[in-house]
Amino acid sequence: MNHFLWLLPLVFSHLSSPVILLERSDGNLFHWNHLMEGDKLVLHRSKRDWMWRQFFLSEEYTGSNYQYVGKLRSDKDRGDGTARYVLSGEGAGIIFRIDEKSGDLHATQRLDREEKASYTLQAQAFNKITGLPLEPATEFIVKIHDINDNEPKFTKAVYTASVPEMSDVGTFVIEVNATDADDATYGNSAKLVYSILQGQPYFSVEPETGIVRIALSNMDREVRKEYQVIIQAKDMAGQMGGLSGTTMVNVTLTDVNDSPSLKYCLNSCLLLVKILVKQNSSMAKMTSEKKDFQRKKNAEMKYRIVDGDGKEYLDIITDEITQEGVIVVKKKLDYESKRVYTVKVEVTNTHQDPNFTVLGPFLDTAIIKVTAKDVDEPPVFSRPQFVFEVNEDTPKGIAIGTITAWDPDATHYPVQYAIDQHTDPERLYHIDPKNGSITIIKSLDREVSKWHNISVLASEMNNPHQRSRVPVLIKVLDVNDNAPEFAMIYETFVCENVRAGQLIQTISAIDTDDPLVGHKFVFSLSSMNPNFTIFDNEDNTARILTRRSGFNRREMSVYYLPVVISDSDYPIQSSTSTLTIRVCSCDATGNMRSCSVDALLLSAGLSTGALVAILLCVLILLMIVVLFSALKKQRRKEPLIISKEDIRDNVVSYNDEGGGEEDTQAFDIGTLRHPEVVESNQLRRDIIPEMLFPYHRPSPMKECADVRDFIISRLQENDTDPSAPPYDSLATYAYEGNGSIAESLSSLESSATEGDHEYDYLSNWGPQFKKLADMYISKDTGVAN
Repeated sequence: MNHFLWLLPLVFSHLSSPVILLERSDGNLFHWNHLMEGDKLVLHRSKRDWMWRQFFLSEEYTGSNYQYVGKLRSDKDRGDGTARYVLSGEGAGIIFRIDEKSGDLHATQRLDREEKASYTLQAQAFNKITGLPLEPATEFIVKIHDINDNEPKFTKAVYTASVPEMSDVGTFVIEVNATDADDATYGNSAKLVYSILQGQPYFSVEPETGIVRIALSNMDREVRKEYQVIIQAKDMAGQMGGLSGTTMVNVTLTDVNDSPSLKYCLNSCLLLVKILVKQNSSMAKMTSEKKDFQRKKNAEMKYRIVDGDGKEYLDIITDEITQEGVIVVKKKLDYESKRVYTVKVEVTNTHQDPNFTVLGPFLDTAIIKVTAKDVDEPPVFSRPQFVFEVNEDTPKGIAIGTITAWDPDATHYPVQYAIDQHTDPERLYHIDPKNGSITIIKSLDREVSKWHNISVLASEMNNPHQRSRVPVLIKVLDVNDNAPEFAMIYETFVCENVRAGQLIQTISAIDTDDPLVGHKFVFSLSSMNPNFTIFDNEDNTARILTRRSGFNRREMSVYYLPVVISDSDYPIQSSTSTLTIRVCSCDATGNMRSCSVDALLLSAGLSTGALVAILLCVLILLMIVVLFSALKKQRRKEPLIISKEDIRDNVVSYNDEGGGEEDTQAFDIGTLRHPEVVESNQLRRDIIPEMLFPYHRPSPMKECADVRDFIISRLQENDTDPSAPPYDSLATYAYEGNGSIAESLSSLESSATEGDHEYDYLSNWGPQFKKLADMYISKDTGVAN
């Protein structure tokens, strides 16, 4: 049988007084009523073999102290302080904390049922002395009671819906949904009711489902096409005090073809066409006041010119997006011969709804007058873009091309030129502002940039705001001004047992220049070499061959071979690159085994294995030094007081007196100047007083009528126990002496005046001072005798 007793006060809101529930180990559930007698709470119980299976806590606790959960008490706990209660499981030590002595269980954090609804914990009592469990662990559950602390939240902050205009009452619009994080199985905290706050009398919402419907008939899109409806969801079944959340529904009425095209406004049309029409490119727009714009099919219109003297010069098309009529010039207008052009424009609705034919006609006409006026236009370039070529070695100040532009107006004002500096940040080119010739002002390098893309601006001298630009592309042609070099860094070696004429390396070259016929490199040696030779493959590669056999690393470990590389362009460019060749030891098949570095080490009498062993020894020594330093830094002396519960006086014995500041041999004089360093390193030595007779604790009271009597009994028990802390203590003062300004503080020189003191009062101070009283009273008695 499990002998744990779990007590937890549960307060239910629907009961007039709190009830404590207990559960036996056989599963039967009982309760105790709280009996109020004055200000005291009286509890009655018959047995102590009850245990808890479930605890209950309210979420979102706002008290300043820890929230009390319940009390753990074992029948094996004899009340002598040897029982220690241990808690484990979910949240143990973090969320839930148990008093090891009393077994009180508290919640240390504010809990939220929506994050976690229950916690499974295990409790067990252990003997402090032996560390053995008093009885098996007991598992229990702490459940979090829900409170209405979460407002309803809609799945969307803003809903969007559409419904055809002229829809009947009750037509479905949209369904909104809200959720509540509170417990739906406990009360009405999560029971939601929907209502409409804004959008009446046009729309309504069903309280339980959240379905929004049309509430008003004959809603015309041409009068109003957008509505904002605010829906509220309230918990607690909509009762007062419940929490609520809102969402917005944007409802748009879709179009049906129920309105024909209206008449054009003559004044608007005249204003629309009284614009400055540029020759051969200008256009104007005219708009029909058709209300059915939203749905593309209903708003589609068709424009055409049916008559007028400008029918040959002008045309009209329909803008597919805006359904506007766009007047375009299809033949060049002559401002000097004709300034006003008149056309008659007809517009029709392409898709007509038979249900609304009575509202027609779906056709309209208008007279359009187009006036052509002369305007000041920017300069026009002779070409849409200019392309020039220049060699990269062209000297500075040489012209590479000319830009031409003119004023298209009848005034023919002169034009000035300039380069857009944003397109020429390096300032490589200059243009003459009068004649438009472009010259080079800095050296060019094709290897840096093959193309230069600049923009030239042309503006009228009398009106600089009339300005146009043209792109100018400049191609830099290649000149053979770079010598070829090795294509890569070669790691070349030759075997000691190599034969004459054996291939040891194939080399190639690169050249940053770009000749028209491609690269052609020639490889050669700068001088006759007795050890190596080169063979040109005539495909821009060459082979390095040995001229002799029998290389020796001890005689020569590295050879340097100068290779001359030339190109075939004009003028010919050449360079000398040095190939480094190492002498290595190889096996019979020509595979390298070791090179010159290893050979030097072998000549010194050290093998590879010996070097590895030496390095390992050095590494181990370094690790030992680092480890010793780390341990030395981490070493900490024993603190003065190890535990808050182990509070006792220190007894320190000393038999001599320090020599003072004059005695520099007995101790370090620096400790007097910095006593705080010594105090931080001083160790505390606690001495438990010797007992002549073993002390026997009285047995705990079997029946405690009152908690006060129990506390007084335990207090008297500890006061009469000489083994209980705190103990007597004597401290050592080792820094006084004859040379100190404060003179001696030692008691060794106070023997002449000791007889003047009486120490009988120490015997009245209790057992804690018994040893001190015995020391001084017995000494006083001996002196008197």
